[in-house]
Amino acid sequence: MYEAFYGLTDKPFQLNPDPSFYFGSRQHRRAMAYLEYGLHQNEGFIVVTGEVGAGKTTIVRSLLAKLDPHKVVAAQLVSTQLDAEDTLRLVAAAFGLKTKDVAKSDLLLGLEAFLVSVTTQGKRALLIVDEAQNLTPRAVEELRMLSNFQLETHALLQSFLVGQPEFRRTMQSPHMLQLRQRVIAACHIGPLDAEETRGYIEHRLKHVGWRDKPQFQPEVFPAVHLFTGGIPRRINALCDRLLLSGFIGSKTTFSRTDVDEVAREIREESFAGPSGGEGEGVPATESAPGRAAVPEPQPVPSAQEILASIVPARTTTQPGFSVDASRVHMEPEAAAEASRIIANMQTSNVEERLARLERQAGATLKLLRQVVDAVRVRPTPKADQS
Repeated sequence: MYEAFYGLTDKPFQLNPDPSFYFGSRQHRRAMAYLEYGLHQNEGFIVVTGEVGAGKTTIVRSLLAKLDPHKVVAAQLVSTQLDAEDTLRLVAAAFGLKTKDVAKSDLLLGLEAFLVSVTTQGKRALLIVDEAQNLTPRAVEELRMLSNFQLETHALLQSFLVGQPEFRRTMQSPHMLQLRQRVIAACHIGPLDAEETRGYIEHRLKHVGWRDKPQFQPEVFPAVHLFTGGIPRRINALCDRLLLSGFIGSKTTFSRTDVDEVAREIREESFAGPSGGEGEGVPATESAPGRAAVPEPQPVPSAQEILASIVPARTTTQPGFSVDASRVHMEPEAAAEASRIIANMQTSNVEERLARLERQAGATLKLLRQVVDAVRVRPTPKADQS
């Protein structure tokens, strides 16, 4: 819609992952280097994690686009909310094997024969599992067992596990020890910094023929980074809406005020809280001068702070109750979730107290009226006339 108005050849900020828009930030280059290193090793597991919308799928698709089909046979799983056997069938189907009405033992034999055939042709088999955080422990174990397939001393299958931060906790569980021993490299993709955010925006615009229309005032880029937290998908959502808003208003120059307005609209539509929520909501922050202030994102509290908010200091001295807050450790994601729950509990407590005070005030007012009625001055009865 706005592409023609700004002279662009395509939408620069589409939400669907597109490897042609790949932007090599420091962390994305590092993740890509790990994947390419894994390809050269031709064994074990490579684990890549990142927040929702951090660009994991774009990296994977960029890698797939680089692969020589004459040298690498790649299969990708994108639906992972399955049990162990269904995951195995999905792997076989991804490599083009028949899976319907095939027993698990025959399925494993067929997979092994296929992988041996690929290797004897001088090729390598690569399995990419996206959304790995949805895998059950049994499904992960099934994938580990596939890594046991070997031809003499050569591994027949290599796997890349790509998922959200929760998968890191799955990997740290005690029953994942054997899998961890087969991970040859792992990395985490964090958000873009302020400078990279500007580079990311300009990179995507130039990819579709941007020629300084529209123009962006210098304060626009720090504002976009502040509102989005440097998450690429959130940046896309905000900038796409910004260009649409500019098209509707016939704007060719954007300012910080325009970013504030669009960010507020997205936040209101997605009902996101101050932290921006889990999805595409834009974090709340201060507004432009002359506008109503919006709460600024709060830092994630430490485990000690969370524990203190749950257990008041005076209760820790009661007999039979002892908590050493300094020994409590929490992952940032868990701390943020705990903080949110506590905030809700505290809000609920305040509401309950207000309701109780209102009831008490009503009862007190009623009692006062009764007292006033009881002591109200009545006419003094006249003395008897004798």
